[in-house]
Amino acid sequence: MSAFRSRCRPPWWPENEAWPPRDARHRWRAGRGRFFRRVAVTVLIMLTLSICGAVALVWMAATRLGLIASGGQSAAIILLVGGMVGVAIVGLGFLTVMRWVVSPLNRVMEAADRVAAGAYDVRVAEHGPPPIRAWAHAFNTMTERLQQHDRLRRDLMADVAHELRTPLTVIQGKLEGLLDGVYPRDEAQLEMLLEETHVLSRLVEDLRTLALSGSGALKLQKESIDAGELARDVAAAFTGDASARRVSVAVDAPASVQPIEIDPVRVREVLSNLVSNALRHTPVGGSIHVRVGESQIADPASAVVVEV
Repeated sequence: MSAFRSRCRPPWWPENEAWPPRDARHRWRAGRGRFFRRVAVTVLIMLTLSICGAVALVWMAATRLGLIASGGQSAAIILLVGGMVGVAIVGLGFLTVMRWVVSPLNRVMEAADRVAAGAYDVRVAEHGPPPIRAWAHAFNTMTERLQQHDRLRRDLMADVAHELRTPLTVIQGKLEGLLDGVYPRDEAQLEMLLEETHVLSRLVEDLRTLALSGSGALKLQKESIDAGELARDVAAAFTGDASARRVSVAVDAPASVQPIEIDPVRVREVLSNLVSNALRHTPVGGSIHVRVGESQIADPASAVVVEV
């Protein structure tokens, strides 16, 4: 589709973009209006020719049947006027239908261009023929999901920045204190710094797992595992931190729970994150309970429930 020959800016063209268009995408947008006009004119001409042909056939049939043998001029005038009225009615009806169909279609296409530029808050009115309304509804649903995903992405970036800033601030403060002589350069301070680096490493590994999961490249290595034993191993790994905070960690895992096919590394990461969060938000003297039980909504041999 070629661009408009006129140098005048069309009314639907964005004010902040140059006219005439310079690249292929803009040329396509400029040719859109001309394409719709060509389609409308072509269909209108075809309808006019069809009506004229129908009038001619009626004239020929009436002549052969002798219906216009007398007063032929009056009959010809009547047929001509009827044909012109028919052309006018069909033309007006066609223009109305084209406006009813093309106008919402054009609005959807303009909104799609704005979404392509990053404006995910664009919505279009859902009116017109049923297929056009369905198309507009699908478009609005798509943009709503894009807007939600963009908001989640922004929130995730903010959360990641916050989570990374905390251990980095602790490490920076400790190192500055060690250099300035505020903190003694003993094993306890080094262990604290090492613990913060473990937190950073765990955050980076979580980001890597999230990226692999989002791209579909995360591979699961499943094997038959006792979920209760896995929960006890995770709880044992936090015994030292829990004792330092004077928090107790208890695991309730009945022996009746059957082994299930899972990826022990990934499930261990999930349980570790849950217990770590629980330990971070449990007050001094509190307790953390990890319960492993059979699922009530699935086959007990293929699923279990873990509560922290």
